[in-house]
Amino acid sequence: MTLPTVTLRPYLPADAEAVAEIFREAVMTLTGEDYSQTQQEAWAASADNEAAFGKQLEGYLTLIASIDGEPAGFASLKDGTHVEMLYVHPASANMGVGGALIDALEKLAGARGAKDLTVDASETALLFFEARGYEPQKRNTVIRNGEWLSNTTMKKTLGEAPPRKAHS
Repeated sequence: MTLPTVTLRPYLPADAEAVAEIFREAVMTLTGEDYSQTQQEAWAASADNEAAFGKQLEGYLTLIASIDGEPAGFASLKDGTHVEMLYVHPASANMGVGGALIDALEKLAGARGAKDLTVDASETALLFFEARGYEPQKRNTVIRNGEWLSNTTMKKTLGEAPPRKAHS
């Protein structure tokens, strides 16, 4: 199967509604094996105030990924060294959107002098980041709208290739 072409561009304030929708859909559709419905609803509610959600993204280096001109995902880099958010719309999952976004953030962070990149990965995103060379550092519990959710802080030294899997 040939993957569609993913294009990247900077986040614009006019994108707030689209990214809030991507965020909510990704949380509600893709995380069900790892989080309860109550946890998903509390997490997704973080984007209910689209203006505030968009304002938060303006404070980071945020990229929008599109397929055929339609927003398919977004990712944000905080303080040049931390992946604050990376979400892909369920309709665009497994089409290279997440990979294109993380590759771009890593290049931008490296070009700005970062030696390492960290992320607080959800249970759902752990394997995605591990496959890209991020290593677990510590487990966390965060509160979102009154619900406890677990995640893992992961770290990658930039400029290193992901570890190769041993063949037996």
